[in-house]
Amino acid sequence: MKLLIIEDEQSLRENITTYFNEDGNVYENCGDLCSAMDKLALYDYDCILLDIGLPDGEDFTILNYLKAKMKSESVIIISARNSLDDKLKGLNIGADDYLTKPFHLAELKARVVAVFRRKTGSNKGILVFNEIAIDLQGRTAAVNDIPIILTRKEYEMLLYFIANKGKVISKAALAEHLWGDEMDMHSHFDFIYTHIKNLRKKIMEADGKDYLQSVYGIGYKFLAA
Repeated sequence: MKLLIIEDEQSLRENITTYFNEDGNVYENCGDLCSAMDKLALYDYDCILLDIGLPDGEDFTILNYLKAKMKSESVIIISARNSLDDKLKGLNIGADDYLTKPFHLAELKARVVAVFRRKTGSNKGILVFNEIAIDLQGRTAAVNDIPIILTRKEYEMLLYFIANKGKVISKAALAEHLWGDEMDMHSHFDFIYTHIKNLRKKIMEADGKDYLQSVYGIGYKFLAA
């Protein structure tokens, strides 16, 4: 996947770049509107991560440019603004998703994968990872061609882990991705362990590999192979 990261905060830009580079993605980054416009005029990208608070331009200039030029890049806005008006305006102009800072890099990765998958229609709606196949439209899963019955949270958890395979995911990041604001209702993360246990059991009962690995004191990792 070829990414363009447009973010004026250098430390965040570098963290995103390092995180996505681990999976062999091709990426470019810049910290201002002028540099971003130069790159977009010369190259095409699969996905753009866009901070709409750039210091040298108006908020939605890049989105308007992409729309005017009929370019096909997917766009995820990453912004410190949590304004409904900004979200609606960005999405109406053509952004595919809107993520408010601060965020977990694992969640950003999952959203990028989801947006790219929707845009390309890869594998005709079937996501395949080794012996696991997920029907993205039907929201069903199979292991070794054996259907497994997943709850909504188990299904979302499996997608999230595969999108971030090989990376350690903290319990807090997993809870925030799956439950959002509702996670504040829980005083501990025992409910995550229950979902993990059930998901692991269903995969292994279909003769799948035990990909889910506990990382003591942190969270979980879905093995990459």
